[in-house]
Amino acid sequence: MNWIFEPWPWYVSGPIIALVMSLLIFLDKGFGMSSNLRTFCTICGAGKKTIFFNFDWKSQKWNLIVVVGAIIGGFIGNYYLSTDTSVAISETTIYKLKELGFNDAGTAYLPKTLFSIEAFSSLKNLILLIIGGFLVGFGARYAGGCTSGHAISGLSNLQLPSLIAVIGFFIGGLVMIHFLFPLIF
Repeated sequence: MNWIFEPWPWYVSGPIIALVMSLLIFLDKGFGMSSNLRTFCTICGAGKKTIFFNFDWKSQKWNLIVVVGAIIGGFIGNYYLSTDTSVAISETTIYKLKELGFNDAGTAYLPKTLFSIEAFSSLKNLILLIIGGFLVGFGARYAGGCTSGHAISGLSNLQLPSLIAVIGFFIGGLVMIHFLFPLIF
């Protein structure tokens, strides 16, 4: 029973993801979390203002269940299945993050410097969160989907735009962490 509280190895979780993606391809469905934002906006009436939101959102109800499942699964995983929230990262990375002010590096999934109520009291953190959220939202729309949609669904469908997007995500991540992140912190 102790295996439940440990991260699943790739040879268990990988085939499960492949099975789910095979079912989605068979059912002619695409997966991606950012598309749910469009669905939520449409439900709230945004289709009356913008053509982009004027579509049959009921055809995407199944994807809204994925969001609910991710929220419930995350809650259960965090509060009932996680005994150790430390992150297995190298000592060098932990040292460099501590130099940047992340004192809980390696001990928690989310650094309290950015993900706590106190983070909102800092103008710098608030500005970073707003700009970062805007860039992620804009980027997901401009790229035609988010990282999960392109990397999992798009690549499994052998879509060239998804391959280009995933390469762009990796390049952007490398530029951010090696060049911009040290400048910001």
